[in-house]
Amino acid sequence: MGLFSLIGTAIVGLIVGLIARWFSPGQSPQGCLITILIGIGGAYVARFIGNRAFGWYHDGDAPGWIMSVLGAMLLLWIWRQIQSR
Repeated sequence: MGLFSLIGTAIVGLIVGLIARWFSPGQSPQGCLITILIGIGGAYVARFIGNRAFGWYHDGDAPGWIMSVLGAMLLLWIWRQIQSR
């Protein structure tokens, strides 16, 4: 993975993480790095669920923006469930 690809992934992760935090009510983990990781993780979750449940994504396919945001919102919900215990 080249440097520009890594930077692009971080930028997309930041945007997806910010959108997911904006749509998710309640306290969210703070920080730019955490937001980027939630956005990137959301894309991986969306790709995994889309591939396993619906057969949408295959090797090399990237999930769309909406699915990535939904995946990030799912991660935020799981994070809040863990933190509330």
